[in-house]
Order: sequence, then C-alpha cells, then structure tokens
Amino acid sequence: MCGGQKKAVFMIYVIGIGPGDASMLTEEARQALDRCDVIAGYKTYTELIRDKWPDKEYFENGMRGEIERCEKCVQLAREGKNVALVCSGDAGVYGMASPMLETADRAGMKLSEITVISGVTAALSGAALLGAPVNHDFCVISLSDLLTPRELIEKRLLLAADGDYVIVLYNPASKHRPDHLRWACEILMRKLPEDTCCGYVRNVGRPGETTGVCTLKELAGTEADMFTTVFVGNSGTYVKEGRLITPRGYMINE
Repeated sequence: MCGGQKKAVFMIYVIGIGPGDASMLTEEARQALDRCDVIAGYKTYTELIRDKWPDKEYFENGMRGEIERCEKCVQLAREGKNVALVCSGDAGVYGMASPMLETADRAGMKLSEITVISGVTAALSGAALLGAPVNHDFCVISLSDLLTPRELIEKRLLLAADGDYVIVLYNPASKHRPDHLRWACEILMRKLPEDTCCGYVRNVGRPGETTGVCTLKELAGTEADMFTTVFVGNSGTYVKEGRLITPRGYMINE
C-alpha cells in the first residue's frame, strides 16, 4: 500500500527443546523463545524451560492434546501474538512440526508463517552418552502403536534387521504398553543373534539420567518407559570399556 502501513506478520515457531537440559537448547531455539509472546506445549516439556522464561504467557495441556495445542497456536497468532510451540527432542522427529503445519493449512494460514526450529533428538543425545552407536547407517522406529498399527511396526523392525541397520527405538514402553520392548526384542531375535550389542538411556539431560549396555536377549528383560531410548547395534557394533561403538568403516592402523 502506497504510503500505508504494512500489516504485521506474526509467526508460530515450532521448537524442539532437546532432551530437557537448558544447556542443550540450540541458540536458534533460545532466540525464538526470547522473541515469542506465548509458549505452548505439553506441560511436562514447558516445565523444563519455564524457569528460563518465567514472564511469558503459557498455554499448556496434557497427552493427546496435540491438535488442540496447534489450533490454539493458530488462534493466538491471529490475535497478533508470536507463539512458540515446544516439544522435546527435535520438532520434526516424532514432534509437533507436521501436526502444526497440517493444522495451520486446514485453518487457511500461510505455511510461510510457520518456522520449524530443530533440536537435539534422543537418537543423538542418547548416542553421545553411550559412545558411538549410530556412527553408520541407522533407522529410528517408534514402538508406540497409538498412531501406527502393530503389524506395521513389526514389519519395519524385521526390515531394519534384514538391512543390518543400527536401530534406535523410541517410546519403548509405557504404563499402557509395559511389554512392548520385550515384544520388539523377540521380533528382532528372529533375525538377529541374541548377543547383538545393545544399549539404552533414560532421562537424557534430566534428573535420574542413566545408561546401560547389554545384549539383545538381556534387553528383552530391561525395564523401560517413555523417557527411555533404546539402541540395537548392527553386525559390527561392539562394546569396549562400557562404550557402545559402531565402526564407520575407516581402516585404523594399530
């Protein structure tokens, strides 16, 4: 408009906050959280950052409230606010990036007004604690059957084992799925040796952080929850001094 005032563009930032420790937030994520007026998210995750941004307005809800969260973000943006929708890990890895983009699209919002900001997903932060388990080709599979049929999860596990991938398992167990990790290990042992080197991490970057290495057979009896990430090695993965290592393939002269 000639001589007119440009209409302000308000953004929705979809932010992966990493494993939870503030030191593992990316600088890009910090800057976006500084700019926003409202922080929206699952209460467990907003509580991890509230002390760093105590003066922000918050919209919080519980599990299975993902679409409501996204719709609220659209509403707030249309009211003239910059909004940060936060989730753990990386927003694009089992995170809120696709629900937010799809919700905004249905609401007629321009997708250019959505900015996705990456974070450190558990496959990477957990791997660093264990050593180098994902240093070659790997895949990530969620064991949650809330949105994916068990038959498809089983198919993906078998194909990943056939491909000799390192396999990272997200959501290995929950209160309603206490035996899913055992179930997955039994499927993998149809293809993989029982002594395949494995590892797990719990509560990365949070109180109670623990790690462990074990065999695939031992993994089947390991307790896990939604805050546990599991690593199943490939045919070359080995353990040395408690470190889980998948060789990259370089020839190292001894």
